[in-house]
Amino acid sequence: MTQAGANLQAFFLDGARGQRFCLLHTPPPEQPMRGHVVYVHPFAEEMNASRRMAARQARAMAHAGYAVLQMDLMGCGDSSGHFEEASWETWVADVALAQRWMLERCPGVAWLWGVRAGCLLAAQACRQDHQPTRLLLWQPVLSGKQHLHQFLRLQMAGDMVRGDSSRGTSHLMHLLEQGESVEVAGYSVSAALAQGLARADLEALPAGTQIVCLELGEADSSTISPALSAQVQRWLTSGCHARAEVVAGSVFWQMQESADSPAWRATSLRCLGGAAAEVAS
Repeated sequence: MTQAGANLQAFFLDGARGQRFCLLHTPPPEQPMRGHVVYVHPFAEEMNASRRMAARQARAMAHAGYAVLQMDLMGCGDSSGHFEEASWETWVADVALAQRWMLERCPGVAWLWGVRAGCLLAAQACRQDHQPTRLLLWQPVLSGKQHLHQFLRLQMAGDMVRGDSSRGTSHLMHLLEQGESVEVAGYSVSAALAQGLARADLEALPAGTQIVCLELGEADSSTISPALSAQVQRWLTSGCHARAEVVAGSVFWQMQESADSPAWRATSLRCLGGAAAEVAS
């Protein structure tokens, strides 16, 4: 199937406990292959809300010469299994599977592109490989524990809307710590998945890793948030090459019908091209 010159293939890869649904975007025949990108999607409903933006970015990357693999992690989208059967370790293994598959087939520089909690998965895959890589991180979640607490608050809000007694995040965390699953906003989250997310962070990446972070902000602002600024400094101190930029647009990961945000695409392509030029020189 062809979309405006770029090729799109849909297929399944064999993974742990079933198959993973994949979309592969490849450059038009006349466009030389510059490298490849593995997309790592966000957590829970943020994954669905981000699909449109991710598809647009993947097509733009393909037109620029990058093959892009989008994989639904276990229990997500059209992949095998149910969400409650997934664990953080299984998802990290899925990212590694996608990396290996792309490395065997697509030449050029290799990137991991994470969105929100997908940045945490990309970072952990990088750490487990013990090799520096290139990370493109969109609105990265800096603390898995904080992200989990924010997710659990969705259930508190739902309880209040229904007039039920609020269970509170502390009660839900206690259930997870006891090895039980909890239901939050239509998602059944296992203890293994929640505990893995709670431990996840962006620290201790291999020295030499190249990191580009994009953070939502005002069009006329160049100042990133204090939290991201501190994270970038820690990366630099540990021997990574890191920078962050502010990008204007919408909160696309929270809204199913968010307005288009072309600045994310343009900035990402510029950063990928700039990093590739640095490697070539």
